[in-house]
Amino acid sequence: MSEAKVALGRRLFFEPRLSVTGKYSCASCHDPALSFSDGRRVAIGATGAALPHGAMALINVAYNVSFGWTKPELRSLEAQMLEPLLNEHPVEMGMAGRQQAVMKTLAADPSYATAFAAVFQDAGPVVTLDHLVKAIAAFERTLISGDSAFDRYVFNGQHDALSPGAKTGMALFFSPRAGCSACHSGFDFSGNWRDSEGETGEPSFANNGTSEQPMRVPTLRNIALTAPYMHDGRFRTLQEVVDHYSRVAERARAEHDVKIDARLRTFDLTQAEESELIDFLNTLTDASFVQGFNRGDR
Repeated sequence: MSEAKVALGRRLFFEPRLSVTGKYSCASCHDPALSFSDGRRVAIGATGAALPHGAMALINVAYNVSFGWTKPELRSLEAQMLEPLLNEHPVEMGMAGRQQAVMKTLAADPSYATAFAAVFQDAGPVVTLDHLVKAIAAFERTLISGDSAFDRYVFNGQHDALSPGAKTGMALFFSPRAGCSACHSGFDFSGNWRDSEGETGEPSFANNGTSEQPMRVPTLRNIALTAPYMHDGRFRTLQEVVDHYSRVAERARAEHDVKIDARLRTFDLTQAEESELIDFLNTLTDASFVQGFNRGDR
């Protein structure tokens, strides 16, 4: 990590010349204003093809132990990034078969040539796909969000950061009664963890009744900015999400669906309690993250 590498990665993240159409960048699916998600049910590639899943928010990806919705084997940002750059079925960025042409285009830009040379001092060409991926990954590792009302309450001791209703919702979230934290645990509320020495646990995947296969448990941070919800964007609101989880285990048992995650449970909350739970979920959103990025602080 270095300031120069992050600056280069940031520029490449917003660079449309990486795409096959010259009009699409990483930011086309990962909008800073939406906590680096895109607000669509499923992501749309550079050629207009719909992708199988929505664009996951990139906040706090430095803490992730796996990446993407379906592949626990993707254990680094660098490995994950090759997917959108090179995928062909469907096309995302559409760089497959064009790698050398794209690198030549960037190398011919004097400002890029200078920036790559300043960061990567390897023998031989410095404007390479490997270096491009490493620079963008460095930028993505700086997308740290940790100043939500929840953070101010829990870590800063600001007791009035949460309303009484949100505090009740927080108690419900972590209680066996609702059981949300059985999957959404840890600093990022994603079930993934990394200990003080950098050792990682297994990626957290679960079948939550929306797919035939387990999906990675997404972060709940900045959730007020990342609708619609689930891997396929089927739910427009947090109320719809709560309604789904309140009955999904009951429906699975009735339908003898053995694939449902064992951690899911039926819960019966009053309307007021559901509102309090949603109030708590909204406290996980860090408005300063988006504002700071727009000011150029990120």
